Amino acid sequence: MKVQADLLLTNIGELVTMAGSPGLRRGEAAKELFIISDAAIASFQGRIVWTGKSRDASRSVKQVENSLELNVEGKVITPGFVDSHTHPLYAGTRQAEFAMRAAGADYEDIASAGGGILNSVKRTRKASSAELKDTLLKHLSTMLLFGTTTVEVKSGYGLDLETEIRCLETATGLAEYWPQTILRTFLGAHEIPPEYSGRSDEYITYLIDEVLPEIKKRELADFVDIFCEKGVFTAEQSRHYLQAAKSMGFGIRIHADEFHDTDGASVAVDSGALSADHLLSISDRNIAKIARSTTVATLLPGTALFLGKPFPPGRKLLDAGAAVAIATDFNPGSCFCESMPLMINLAVCQCGFTIEEAITASTVNGAAALGVGDHKGALVQGMDADMILWDLDDYRGIAYHMAIPDIENVVVAGQLISSIFK
Repeated sequence: MKVQADLLLTNIGELVTMAGSPGLRRGEAAKELFIISDAAIASFQGRIVWTGKSRDASRSVKQVENSLELNVEGKVITPGFVDSHTHPLYAGTRQAEFAMRAAGADYEDIASAGGGILNSVKRTRKASSAELKDTLLKHLSTMLLFGTTTVEVKSGYGLDLETEIRCLETATGLAEYWPQTILRTFLGAHEIPPEYSGRSDEYITYLIDEVLPEIKKRELADFVDIFCEKGVFTAEQSRHYLQAAKSMGFGIRIHADEFHDTDGASVAVDSGALSADHLLSISDRNIAKIARSTTVATLLPGTALFLGKPFPPGRKLLDAGAAVAIATDFNPGSCFCESMPLMINLAVCQCGFTIEEAITASTVNGAAALGVGDHKGALVQGMDADMILWDLDDYRGIAYHMAIPDIENVVVAGQLISSIFK
C-alpha cells in the first residue's frame, strides 16, 4: 500500500538518516549515521512517511494534489541542525569589549569593569519589545539559512521580572508562526543584577519565590538554566535553584564549569538536568560521572575560539562514554556566531571528534539535550521533516568546508524555506 506524500525528494546521493536506536547516542553508536545511497524521502503534513531507494519511490509513494517533487541530483541530505544553546534575546552589541579583549583584556577583567553580561542587561532593560523582536528575527534567520531548524532561545539579559517576561513573550509570540521550532529557556540566574550586588542568596530566593511562579503561570518557558561559575552562582545555590525549578515542572539545564571547575557538571547529574553546557574546565572525576548519566554534555567550541580559551575536552568525554552535543552559544559577548557548520568544523579540528560524531552531536544528541529526541534529529518515519539539502556529494564535506556552509536549501516541517519566504 502506498503512503501519501506532499513532498518527495528523489535521486539523493547520500541520505543521512541517523536512524539507529532512539534516544542518546554514545560510544560506537555516536559514529553510526545510517546512510542510504541513491535514496528518496517523502513527507506528508510535516512528518516523514517513507525513506528508501529512489528506484522504489514510485511504487511506495502516492503524491497528493499540489505536492512537490524535487530531483536532488545525487547530492547529500541530512537532518536539520538542533542548536541547543543560544542567547539571541538581547539589545545592543559589545564589539567595544571585543576590541578590549583583542588588546589583551580577559573576559573576567571586562566583566569586573562593568562590561560583560551586565552591559547587555543595561541595554536590554531599555529596549522595546519591537527592538528585541527585530534582533531575535535577524539572528534566527541567519541560523535557519545555516541549517538550524530547531533552536533553544534563552532569556537572561533582563534579570528583573518585567524585562525577562518581555523577552520570553517575544520568543513565545514568534514561535507561533516562525518556521523553526523554538524552545524557550528562562535564564534569570545568568548573573547577579546590580540591585542585588553582594546578595546572591537573596536574588536566588527572589527568583524562586516571585519570578519562577510567574513564568510558569504564563507558560513562557520550557526550561530553567543557571550560570554555575566562580563569582556568579555556587554549586550549592545552583542545586537549590534547579531543584526548585524542577519541582515546578520546568526542564532544567546548567552552564557548568566554563572558566573554573565549580562542580557544575556534578550538580547537573545529581539534579537530573537534561544538559550540562560549556565544560571547558570539567574535572576528570566529573567526566566519568556525566558519562554514567543521561545528562547530555553540551560543548560550545565557538566560545573557546572567540575567547581564546582551551577547547572543551571532547575526545575525553566521548571516550568515557558520555552523550555529547555541540551548539553555537550564540550571544553578544562571547560567541557572536550563528553557524552550526562552523561548530562542526571546530569540534572535528579542535575537540577530537570524528566527522560522524560531530554530526550526531549536532542532530540526535542536540535533540536529546532539549528533550525532543522523539521527533527531532533524525530522518525516519514519524519524525519531523526538517532537512538540509547540501550542494555536496559526500557528507564529509560538511566539516571539511570551514565557515562557508555548502547549503542549497533547508526544509522545515516539509516545506522548502525558499518557498516559505517568497
